[in-house]
Amino acid sequence: MESQESPKNQESQEFSAKTVEEATKLALEKLGAKREDLEITVLKKGKSGILGLGAEEARISVRSVSAATTADVPKVARDILSELLEKMGVKASVEIVEPPLASMTPDSKVVALDITGDDLGILIGRRGQTLMSLQYLINLLVSHKTKARVPVMVDVEGYKRRRYEALQSLAERLADQVKSTKRAVTLEPMPANERRIIHLALSNDPEVTTQSVGAGEGRKVVIAPKGRETHPQTPRRATESDFRPESRERQA
Repeated sequence: MESQESPKNQESQEFSAKTVEEATKLALEKLGAKREDLEITVLKKGKSGILGLGAEEARISVRSVSAATTADVPKVARDILSELLEKMGVKASVEIVEPPLASMTPDSKVVALDITGDDLGILIGRRGQTLMSLQYLINLLVSHKTKARVPVMVDVEGYKRRRYEALQSLAERLADQVKSTKRAVTLEPMPANERRIIHLALSNDPEVTTQSVGAGEGRKVVIAPKGRETHPQTPRRATESDFRPESRERQA
């Protein structure tokens, strides 16, 4: 096994071992890095040979995702999204904003973009599905251009921010209900990013636990008393009406 720094690019190093997996493990150990912090290119897959004859080691090239590259992500993401909207014929502006606290864990790095303009409902779609697809596409394009693994959150006129805040509030209210009734509550099916908000909102609550159940588009969150069965009785379902202000007043 060996490692070698490329003379042409001081940021790139080459590592060799019997297999690509072993070469990658060697690179991680030598550099003291995590897999997601490196861009790895396979130069040669290697061959085992016959009885050791004709064997060739695998060789990889490794480049760290630099801090400078990561710092470029917000501007690159904004430029890519602006260009995409222009090609779609959508008149709007894109701003770099602070990500909603509800969408973050303490150690997460999230770049947040907000699209503003007139008649942008077409970018949101039914239950935010179009917006989710747009965000997925932007993440692919930004990751490909910067080689950095920094999640990009795309919002439209603060739609997602308001939704996240409503979900966080809903989670806290339903957790109080679960504590008082000692019965589990099942929410309506939600996409993965919204289920994550519920889990994060109640992750530090010592009296309740959350669990995602179901499959595909029917996957939903169950909030249950900690230490009890997840479905002790037929749980009450939280619907869209729980997000409306008048619903909150009735529950107060």
